[in-house]
Amino acid sequence: MYVASYLNNHTVVPLNLFPHHMTMEFWVEAHNKLGTIESDHLKNDANCFIKTKPPSDVEVLAEKDFPTSLLIRWKLPIAVEYAKLTYEIRFCAHGSHNWTYVPRTDMSNDITSFRLQNLQPYTVYVIQMRSRPLGLTEWCGYWSDWSVNTTKGTPEDRPKSKPDLWTVTGDSTNGRRVLFICKDPVLANGRILKLTYNLTIEDHKFKNQSWESLPVNRSETDSCSNQREITVIREIQLSYKQSVRLDVIASNSVGKSPVASLIMPPKANAHDPVKELKVWSHGDQLWLDWKPPSRADVSEYVVEWVRGEQLDWQRESGSTTSTAIKGNLEKFVCYNVSVYPIYSRRIGKPASVEAFLEQGAPLEGPNVKLVGKPGRNNAKLTWTVIPLDRRRGFITNYTIFYTSGTETHNITVPGNITSYTLTSLSSNTKYDVCIKASTVRGSANGFNHSFTTLKYATGEIELIVVGVSLGFLFVVVMTMLLCVYKKDMIKKNFWPQIPNPGESTIGNWSPDYPLKAETPKENYLSGISVLDVDVCDEKSLFEEDKASHPLRKDKYLSEEHSSGIGGSSCMSSPRQSVSDNDEGGDMADTTASTVQYSSVVASSGYKGQTPSSQSQQAVFARSESTQPLLDSEENPDMLVPEGSRQLARFPRQPCFTHAAENKDHTNPAEFKQLEMEQLEALDFCPLEEDSEQTIPTDEQSSNWLPTAPSSSYMPQLGGYRPQ
Repeated sequence: MYVASYLNNHTVVPLNLFPHHMTMEFWVEAHNKLGTIESDHLKNDANCFIKTKPPSDVEVLAEKDFPTSLLIRWKLPIAVEYAKLTYEIRFCAHGSHNWTYVPRTDMSNDITSFRLQNLQPYTVYVIQMRSRPLGLTEWCGYWSDWSVNTTKGTPEDRPKSKPDLWTVTGDSTNGRRVLFICKDPVLANGRILKLTYNLTIEDHKFKNQSWESLPVNRSETDSCSNQREITVIREIQLSYKQSVRLDVIASNSVGKSPVASLIMPPKANAHDPVKELKVWSHGDQLWLDWKPPSRADVSEYVVEWVRGEQLDWQRESGSTTSTAIKGNLEKFVCYNVSVYPIYSRRIGKPASVEAFLEQGAPLEGPNVKLVGKPGRNNAKLTWTVIPLDRRRGFITNYTIFYTSGTETHNITVPGNITSYTLTSLSSNTKYDVCIKASTVRGSANGFNHSFTTLKYATGEIELIVVGVSLGFLFVVVMTMLLCVYKKDMIKKNFWPQIPNPGESTIGNWSPDYPLKAETPKENYLSGISVLDVDVCDEKSLFEEDKASHPLRKDKYLSEEHSSGIGGSSCMSSPRQSVSDNDEGGDMADTTASTVQYSSVVASSGYKGQTPSSQSQQAVFARSESTQPLLDSEENPDMLVPEGSRQLARFPRQPCFTHAAENKDHTNPAEFKQLEMEQLEALDFCPLEEDSEQTIPTDEQSSNWLPTAPSSSYMPQLGGYRPQ
């Protein structure tokens, strides 16, 4: 009986002498204050309760003449006298976790060596062993732990498979650029030292055939690894009508591989691709599925996947329509997966699709910029495509955010476009634009870009200028046409005709130019009567005039002896006449403001005065007035209508002389009355003998006689001078 600690669930029972071939019984009892309990009893042969140590000093030997086998040797963990043991061996290629177990039927009891067969030449293997004792029954006891790893590689052998040829094709200026690449044979069975290839270019005219050797430097580590190295063989330029064939042989230290061939046909003769290619992710692998092309002579398929400049491929049999990529793929990386059908070593057209092993949110957003200049109400945006290594998934859509002030708008567009035109924008407004790229696993925003819309649309200013110019030109043309068609009316309104004083008859009334009596024309004097009055009949004339005009005397008296010509008073203060002005340049101004109405010529003295010799000449006297000239004076050429005036013509005889002669025969009262009558008749009596004067009618006199006339006496002239 052995007592163990209550904290342990296992123990070791030391035995001084092991009871071989004896039956032993084991159980466990648990004790406390309340009682005791026992476990189940184990009763068996003593050897069934033994667990030995693993085999020690395991040794693996490689033999050059046996490249597909390894010899294993070891030592017994316990002497045969105490127990007989059986063994288990497992092995795997270096770096692999897929163990291969040696069948127990192939293993003998109590042996110390074993030969592993059907191994791959030039392959490193990891070997482990364990042991177990034999009891009364075949399976008895416990397996020991596995021995430590023992690593050994098999010897080299001649390559048993072909090199794996492939091409990378691209377009060039002169045709096609073809790059031939090669992977070592799957069963290289050793380190490949060189590649011998034969490149044949064929067209309709000639064939070029040559063999060349390409050394290949492989290290021991590269050769023993499962990763097959890719070797670039040669790059050539082909036209679209040419075809090329490449034959390659791989060689190691033992021998050569079978010949691998690949034919690149003319571009026009390439066969049909596979149909309905689909790629999806499942677990940690990318799976492919496709339908075979219409032709049934497909020998094999090549599955190619490209990541940037990294390329790899694998081959599948012609009967396969679904497979998984066996290469090492990374997450969040975009792969361009293509399937090429091979028709008797001739490459057909590929079918391609992009795929991710696992998608994620983009690491960055697109950079947006403006195309050209913004308009008044629109702006065209374009943005860059996120690089593949930063995309981490398929872009499902883009969301455009544009903000002006506090207002934010957004527009969602598909993920396959990279430009968009914003419309319905406000003029002369600043906008901030940002674009968000989204995948099935998330999104990322790009940088902001700002722009300001125009105040006027493109061409709007030019349109306004052209419109205003055309309108102005239209107004100018219409104004010119109006001026041309209405020039007479415009001239009359803006430049009225001003009478020329130089052409008026008043220009002839100058002291230097005596008045010349014009003979009235017949039609001009048709309405004028001429009366010849004798000097002796002067009194009777005045009396008749007085009788016929009873109110005239009172009128004359009230007007204080008005001259009755031009409305100028005889008693008014004298004004400067034309004859008194020596400056010829002021003549026009004087005549423009004052009007000369009449001239009076005296031929004899007044009231007994003796006129001087100068009085016998024609003396000019005029009246100055602001009243306008008569039509007949302005336009002497105009004919006076018939019957418009009554002209009384008197012979030029001295009137005042007759009154002076009768002065002595009359009493003072009669003389005073006579003198007044003579004064009243002054307007009708010419002072010069040869002069004639036109006497206006009463109606005409009332229109142009002044209302408050005055007169002044001029003794030197023998009468009154109108002022």
